[in-house]
Amino acid sequence: MRSRYTAFVRGDVDHLLRTWHPDTRPATLELDPGVRWTGLEVLERVGGGPFDAEGVVEFRAHHERGGRAGVQQERSRFLRDAGRWVYVDGVVAGSRRR
Repeated sequence: MRSRYTAFVRGDVDHLLRTWHPDTRPATLELDPGVRWTGLEVLERVGGGPFDAEGVVEFRAHHERGGRAGVQQERSRFLRDAGRWVYVDGVVAGSRRR
């Protein structure tokens, strides 16, 4: 989860696609260059331990766009695929601007 957030911060599309489950991974990915990610809060983790095959992470990702702060809250599902954690899908709780 944290490596994917860091990839968003750095604009590392290759890492994002590499850590996305092949069943749900898009063919291409374009990041919004106007968004600057400013912080990550992990709210809850279910599973995802060393002996688990799946896990869920709920988080808030803080960002700025056009000088305005915002927050995206998501509950993301991950699966272990060939020994690596990969993002499967997520439910966005809402995007709030401050």
